Amino acid sequence: MGNRIQMPAQGAYRRRFWLALAGVGLVLILAPFSRKVQGRLETAVHIDGSEAEAVDHELAEKFQSPYAHRMVLVILGVADPDSQTGSAALSDIVKTLQSEPGVAGVLSRLDWPDELFIGQGGGTFVIIGLKAASNRAIESMIPKLRARADLLTERLRPQFPDVRMELTGETPLNFDLRKVSSDDVNDAEARVLPVTLLLLVLAFGSVVAATLPLGVGVLAISMTMGAAAILATRLNLSILVQNVATMLSLGLGIDYALLMINRYREALSEGYDAGTAADIALSQAGRTLLISASTVAIGFAALLTVPISELRSIGVGGLLVAATSVALCTLILPFVLGLLGTRINAGKLAGIIRLLGRVGREAPPATRPAVTLPATALPATVIGTQDRWHRWGMAVTARPWFALLVAGTPLLLLAFQARHMRSGLPPDDWLPKAAESARALRSLDKMQRTGIVESIRILLELPASATPQSDTGWRAVSKLTTFLASDPRTAKVLSLATLTGMSDSAASVDFMNEEMRKSFLSSDGRATLLEVLPASTVTPTQQMAWVRELRAADLASITGVSGAVLRIGGIPGLDEDYDQVVKDHLPRVIAWVVGGSLIALLLGFRSLFAAVKAIALNLLSVGASIGSLVLVFQEGHGSRFLGVAGRQGYIFPIIPILSFAIVFGLSMDYEVFLVARVLEERRRGLSERFAVVQGLASTARLITSAAAIMIAVFAAFTMGSFIIIKMLGFTLTVAVFIDATIVRIVIGPALLQLAGDWNWWPLGLAGSKGVSESESIR
Repeated sequence: MGNRIQMPAQGAYRRRFWLALAGVGLVLILAPFSRKVQGRLETAVHIDGSEAEAVDHELAEKFQSPYAHRMVLVILGVADPDSQTGSAALSDIVKTLQSEPGVAGVLSRLDWPDELFIGQGGGTFVIIGLKAASNRAIESMIPKLRARADLLTERLRPQFPDVRMELTGETPLNFDLRKVSSDDVNDAEARVLPVTLLLLVLAFGSVVAATLPLGVGVLAISMTMGAAAILATRLNLSILVQNVATMLSLGLGIDYALLMINRYREALSEGYDAGTAADIALSQAGRTLLISASTVAIGFAALLTVPISELRSIGVGGLLVAATSVALCTLILPFVLGLLGTRINAGKLAGIIRLLGRVGREAPPATRPAVTLPATALPATVIGTQDRWHRWGMAVTARPWFALLVAGTPLLLLAFQARHMRSGLPPDDWLPKAAESARALRSLDKMQRTGIVESIRILLELPASATPQSDTGWRAVSKLTTFLASDPRTAKVLSLATLTGMSDSAASVDFMNEEMRKSFLSSDGRATLLEVLPASTVTPTQQMAWVRELRAADLASITGVSGAVLRIGGIPGLDEDYDQVVKDHLPRVIAWVVGGSLIALLLGFRSLFAAVKAIALNLLSVGASIGSLVLVFQEGHGSRFLGVAGRQGYIFPIIPILSFAIVFGLSMDYEVFLVARVLEERRRGLSERFAVVQGLASTARLITSAAAIMIAVFAAFTMGSFIIIKMLGFTLTVAVFIDATIVRIVIGPALLQLAGDWNWWPLGLAGSKGVSESESIR
């Protein structure tokens, strides 16, 4: 066997047993909680320091408005609410909704005879105010109000056969979007598991070997969900954790298990007994896993620095996935492998594999044919171990500059497209077709009343010397109202001034009903609310730009009062806060991920060039994947093949920062797999070129198999109905494909060949051992 790695047998089994017992204990503790995760995760978005959230809080606390938290019930197919039958039906609807505990008030055409409540082409709506003090309590009202609406629909159907009621608003939209996203995850999981099992069988040629990585992936999902359910009792975790748990657990868990099992089977083929082979896999593959997992964890940890609950939740979810995947692969899997022994190869499907085209599968070491090459071309240590990946490695390392030119040029062109990315919300209808809140919003759009949901909520706080009920303050409110109403983007302005018929005197406020006064005037009399309903032609991105304009406006010149303060909320305000926070934190996240990954790689490889090269290649993969996203989704080239109608014009703000954090970590996996194996061969005494060739040959099939599985997982998420998940799934799919094919099989080896011994400067080769000419490489 030559200079093989020897592992101490004494106490090894006992050590593996106690590690496995600890791993099983973790599974038994965490997995049962996974059943509770759905009820503990939130659908609302929280942004620390958000001006829009501060407006909502102030409306609820200082104004004590019954409509600070509200939803909109769209009513279609009922007679005109001004008619006798329509008025009676509307009265029945209002009374039924008011009887629901948690409802603070119901505002309709009956209370406020404004044309706002009559849609273009028919239909009406009611505004439902809620008493709930927390987002979770508000979310709990959605199923109850929908149940009330269903009851009312059945009650009114004999009189109005076409009656239809649909609930919408900020919270119902978030609620439904997350639910649709969760359903897409479940559908994707159902689609990808059989495909993943098939790919694993093709990779290993054994049913037993194939089921182990799949089991690791499924257990990682369960453990991540359970841990998230526990953490959700203390933290505000988004339901998007479910997406991350499924998508990444199947990807990372299977990737890591593949590496461990592949190393174990290599050791078995070298003649080691099962226990020693398991120890070798744990020692060598386990170290690689830790380096890889640390780079993945750094990417997700960077998301914790962004003060948005969704991104922080995904960061938590990603960290949990990395931790559980490593725990399963280093604690439980080595013990299972030691127990299985050579039975890891049981259930071979050689006949089926040959039918599927696996003719070129590598033969066992004893019968593997050698590639006929001149004696001077390869050292004796390599002769007899060559296959197509050896031939490929020899070709790449023979002409590295040519390989870099051919492979690098298209990636640089793709990465250049990322510079054209525009962050924002698509102008077209991108909401899922099946979501009730989205259907209701479309109904409001036909009625030209979407502004009631997408209103810009403006709080005007005046100094004590010019309160809204003073002559000076009243003129200030009227001037601001007029300024807003004169904007061509405005459909309607609701304010103290408009609700009193633009009266010249603030005394008219005394004649308003109490609910309306509380909604538009704070209890201390210093602040007032102005709601701007955008015209139906104003897109979400244009609304966000409008919010930026208003926040930057010279308020003193508009109102004629110095010292006035203006704060903006509503959905457009929250969207703008979200977009701005992401833009502000993206450079920090990039710096955190790049810097942290560089340190982790330096510690792992003890080589400056290897670490810097890995970072540079990852940046290339990320840039090329985001460039592809711009071409397909933003510009619309080929988007119809993904079920997206034409160009979207914009990329959602969450996608770039999320893609960078995830892609950077995932792309590092394959770099670590390759470089770690090349370094291992160099430490055994091979020259740089033949170490690169052997490292590529040893890991290429592993990388392509792992990548094929991860691509299948991510591609399944592009088939859902939620376009944000489509964008994310597409970006990750392209990134893994580019990374596992062009970058790791061409560009990476070429750069390693060009750098020579500089690859391992200063300490990478410390402790290397010589290898005799007659020694076999396993």
